[in-house]
Amino acid sequence: MEKAKYLFQRIVKMNYKNFFKVINNIHKKTDKSRIYLFFDIIYCGLKYQAGFFDYELFEMYNLNRKQRKTVLTRGINNHFIKTYNDKRFTHFFLNKDEFNKKFDKFIKREWLIINENNEDEFNEFIKDKDEIIVKPTNGTHGDNIRKIKPNSNTFKELLENKTYLVEEVIKQIPEMNKLNPSSVNTIRTITFNENGKTTIITAYLRIGNNKVIDNFNGGGMVVPINVKTKKIEYPALDKEGNLYYEHPTTKTPIVGFEIPMFDEIEKLVTEAGKVIPEVKFIGWDVALSEKGPCLVEGNDFPGHDIYQLPPHRKDGIGVLPEFEKVLKKWELLFIININNIIYIY
Repeated sequence: MEKAKYLFQRIVKMNYKNFFKVINNIHKKTDKSRIYLFFDIIYCGLKYQAGFFDYELFEMYNLNRKQRKTVLTRGINNHFIKTYNDKRFTHFFLNKDEFNKKFDKFIKREWLIINENNEDEFNEFIKDKDEIIVKPTNGTHGDNIRKIKPNSNTFKELLENKTYLVEEVIKQIPEMNKLNPSSVNTIRTITFNENGKTTIITAYLRIGNNKVIDNFNGGGMVVPINVKTKKIEYPALDKEGNLYYEHPTTKTPIVGFEIPMFDEIEKLVTEAGKVIPEVKFIGWDVALSEKGPCLVEGNDFPGHDIYQLPPHRKDGIGVLPEFEKVLKKWELLFIININNIIYIY
């Protein structure tokens, strides 16, 4: 009864406009029957906890049953987060001011939370800086993060816009600057911490494209890193589906690019992963600065959209097996909670 009730609620709340838009998009691309796609999306929602956006993004319509079982879908990703991340402690990741305070030793740059009473402190902060990074203390996808040249009106403007976190600009190492100088290019590293041991599950390079941020959803591009060789084996991909074997502006090759300081990155995130043991499953964004690898932010709800994009899969195999190797308990927990994680949108 409970399972039927939950499924009914999901069906009622589903965004049908977007659902049928996805069906039409795939139909035009593949000429597959709309009726077939309708029922196949529902099937994948029930069988693999794939929302219709997952179905389109990961091109599940082109995958067989064996391949589909390897896709880390939104429902399964949500389940991992619900299982391993204690909500009582996730505020340290949701609020950038709290994050910087908690992980200060890993930030490796100057930063300041402004308020109406510390204008003198702010003026001292900007005295020797031509540019600063300004951020809201919450938000995702790099929204409203800007690089600005501070002036006499900056303090007042930031308070009015509720942009309270200011940071020293990260000066990235020459190798990353040569790849793309428009933004800091970060390494998204997914870790799992259990019993004081932090393990890297997978890692991705995010590259900016003529914008101040490198976020995939903000105009940047992404490509997986082979954590064993530390090299890039695939072309990068942006959200529009464009592939890049070299950066379009700098012409620096992407395929074959070796991530500098990877051993130091691993040391950084394995130590950071122990700080809040109640939050076990984290996505870290790491920059390679002149002071060494440093944390840009941590994500207690790391998205799954960049992990297994079709051009980055070998033989259609997704990333879920890599997660299963580390999250050894998940299969039992998945069976126990199967009634609670049906996901169709």
